[in-house]
Amino acid sequence: MNCRINVRFSKVKHISFILLAFLLIFTIGCSKKVIKVDVEKRDKTATIKTTDTDSAYSPTASTTGVGKPYYIDGIQYIPENQPQNYTQKGIASWYGKKFHGRKTASGEVYNMYAMTAAHKTLPLQTWVKVHNFKNNREIVVRINDRGPFVKGRIIDLSFTGAKKLGMADQGTAPVKVVVLGRLKNPKSKKKEYLPVDLYTGNFSIQVGAFQVRSNAIILKQELSKAYKDVHIATHKDYRGTFYRVRVGKYSTLKQALMLEKQLNVNGRKTVFLIAE
Repeated sequence: MNCRINVRFSKVKHISFILLAFLLIFTIGCSKKVIKVDVEKRDKTATIKTTDTDSAYSPTASTTGVGKPYYIDGIQYIPENQPQNYTQKGIASWYGKKFHGRKTASGEVYNMYAMTAAHKTLPLQTWVKVHNFKNNREIVVRINDRGPFVKGRIIDLSFTGAKKLGMADQGTAPVKVVVLGRLKNPKSKKKEYLPVDLYTGNFSIQVGAFQVRSNAIILKQELSKAYKDVHIATHKDYRGTFYRVRVGKYSTLKQALMLEKQLNVNGRKTVFLIAE
């Protein structure tokens, strides 16, 4: 009698172990993290240049889909469309006297009294409309510089631009930026804009900036263990020389956005995308 009970107990224990193992595998399989990635949906009138490194990204991509989900370090990324018109919402700031008379990224001299602005990724010489959510004022400015180099800030206005937008005293304001394009005829009084290619260029992700070069080299060496094309960009302004550590050299905005998301997931929360 005791023998039969022991045999039955052994069978039950064996079955319980199998069920527990199955349940554990099922739980691990269901615990994969899923992140939805915002991928800008291009304007139908814009011209997109395909490259060898991104041959699948064509003018029909916005109507046929935004790409298949992909995995990085076991985390699933699902591309999603943003609204069709290229707009951004975030914080605007302004820069003035200390940069006045210095060269901008476009090569022209910065004039704090002109209606210009700096943006991280938009093509230089692109015109944009900026709407201030606090007072409903709007201005139109031309992008001729790069910046602002702060995560969360999306545009750096000239002093005059900030004054007309009613934010010069406060320093920053919540805004919406809408891309208009390039001027068809700069000499004409009638403002007509041509579409610009927002999605191809020379993009990278800025991870840090240092005034001590050795600190930049240490970060570069650390990042090089996990990422490709880690490089240091040197920048000089009225404050001195800065060594900016950047990762990646991509010809499309979509590729750079994927790297930015990967860096965020891996703990780099203050990084931002820049067009060099």
